[in-house]
Amino acid sequence: MEKQIILSDPIISRTEYKRKFSFGELYRALMYTPRAMSKLISNKKSNLVDKKFIERLQLAITEVNGCPACSYQHTKMALQMGMSNEEISSFLSGGDDFIRPEEAKAIIFAQHFADARGFPKKYAFDSIINEYGEEQAEIIFSACQVMLTGNIYGIPYSAFSSRRKGIVFKESSIFYELSMIIGGILILPIALILGVLRGFIGLSNKKLDLTTEA
Repeated sequence: MEKQIILSDPIISRTEYKRKFSFGELYRALMYTPRAMSKLISNKKSNLVDKKFIERLQLAITEVNGCPACSYQHTKMALQMGMSNEEISSFLSGGDDFIRPEEAKAIIFAQHFADARGFPKKYAFDSIINEYGEEQAEIIFSACQVMLTGNIYGIPYSAFSSRRKGIVFKESSIFYELSMIIGGILILPIALILGVLRGFIGLSNKKLDLTTEA
């Protein structure tokens, strides 16, 4: 029997953006996605980072960005993995009741990653390398990148879906929603090809803020 999906009222009834992204940010996120996805696919085989750990990271990012569509889909995935409604709701509301001590630093990094719009401080990522090792740190970073891409696309998609039901997001427009949705589809092949080519010539698949200010 399928478990019931329970989302908190602020997620179900959201009528304004918690965070809004630009078309340029969508393009950059899509460009980083191929190699990030490749890391996660490899991790499914090696299980170096537990899939529930990755799901908790991605729920934390979704909470910061406030994407209703991603919240719903990742709630389904988390339930299928055996996570409880209480644990999922805690992550989606920014709570820390279910954060495991060994995962705490990564969860905080994921929240920082989202807050920095995919451009985290180098010293923050260095702390993840020191805590989990370089290989696991790269997987954690990749999980954050993939979730951010989903959020950037899913937020205008959620707004458009809400509009079709007669509920318009505050400070939104049909132009913004459709330009992100349709434009994302159109630039996807270009961004993916460029992302792969960047890997072939050895360019980094991450962008870090080198400043030391908090």
